[in-house]
Amino acid sequence: MERTPHRTQPTRGRPRMPKDPGPARRRAALLVAFLVTGLCISTWVSRTPAIRDATGASTAEMGFIIAGLSVGSMIGIALGGQLVARNGARFVILWGMAAVVTGVAVVALGTLAGTGWLVAAGLAFFGCGMGSGEIALNVEGVAVEAAMGRTVVPGLHGSYSLGTCVGGLIGLAAGLLSVPVVTHLTTVAVLSAGASYWLVANLPAATGRTDPHPGDTTAVPGPTGSSPRAIWREPRTVGIGVIVLGMALAEGSANDWLPLIVVDGFALSATVGALIYALFGAAMAVGRFSGGFLLDRYGRTPVMLASAGLAVVGIGTVSLAPHIALGAFGVVLWGLGASLGFPVALSAAGDDPADSARRVSAVATMGYTAFLVGPPLLGLVGEHVGLRPSLMIVLTAVAVSALFSRSVAKPARTVRAEAAHEVCPTKSSG
Repeated sequence: MERTPHRTQPTRGRPRMPKDPGPARRRAALLVAFLVTGLCISTWVSRTPAIRDATGASTAEMGFIIAGLSVGSMIGIALGGQLVARNGARFVILWGMAAVVTGVAVVALGTLAGTGWLVAAGLAFFGCGMGSGEIALNVEGVAVEAAMGRTVVPGLHGSYSLGTCVGGLIGLAAGLLSVPVVTHLTTVAVLSAGASYWLVANLPAATGRTDPHPGDTTAVPGPTGSSPRAIWREPRTVGIGVIVLGMALAEGSANDWLPLIVVDGFALSATVGALIYALFGAAMAVGRFSGGFLLDRYGRTPVMLASAGLAVVGIGTVSLAPHIALGAFGVVLWGLGASLGFPVALSAAGDDPADSARRVSAVATMGYTAFLVGPPLLGLVGEHVGLRPSLMIVLTAVAVSALFSRSVAKPARTVRAEAAHEVCPTKSSG
């Protein structure tokens, strides 16, 4: 159990794990981690029409299959914060990526067998890895952001969106070339396993750990006495949670349903559905890669308000558009608007280094609650009124989240600490 954090760990059969990779190297590893996660999720989403046909599931049944992803995500989120606090972010990222890769492989097996419950089980694996990894990646991302002294978390999530775009285009090509779903998913799983091996080797062990081991100088300060329940009673954290609830529902509903909305709602082919989904991923990537500049220039609250407004207009357009051209325009607005909600909320939750892992975990839990409730809810409502009209539920949630935009503003204590750091940078070692 005892560790020697100042020494590189044994490498036989496992990635080399240097003690203190620099911020730039850590950021590169995180960019790869988000990219791989986005690639994996879009691989699944872009083939949902084919997987639905292979399993013979109805719209409502697909809602419950997709719920496997959300249930796994909630389990991962519930465990992630505690595991990060106990073992550090790298440990959780390692096992999270392993679960993601395993989940993609199991979904492939479920599709091969034509068994919906096996696909749901694979999605649960996937979700557990993604949920726990979400906590660890964002805790590490917030730490890198602090070390580099500029906004980087939205760009990391932009890498995720870039992955969804690339994965969507690959899914489009796979559909056009009639590549079997099993071959497609298995290939992605193998490539993701290799990338995960590299990225884990370029992350420090102790980020987020609040129970430092002897001689461990990189662990963050321990808890300030606040329990997980106490964090839920913080008004600012609850406000951030409401924001992430609406914005995660906006992002998650597109991730889960957009190809099927195009196929069923606009009576178009699965190929067009994959193309529109890739367009959504591209819009998300543009919003997130440009988000750092906008946030540093205008501040979080105005950017969050503008994002929610764009998302409301975009979702409404997709819901009501008479043809796919206008619907595609709405998808772009939807993606741009939803792009910054989740990363900005998580970044705001990590403003205070003390208990940041638990606070990020609490906010992410609210976000994944949207992922849990959204898919089956939209599926059940969509079964009766159609998927496009059911998007009004998402639109309403985003509109409500806009009312809490001020919650993501940096606390006065954080602003003073940053000002002091700029005046006397040598006081902080990062």
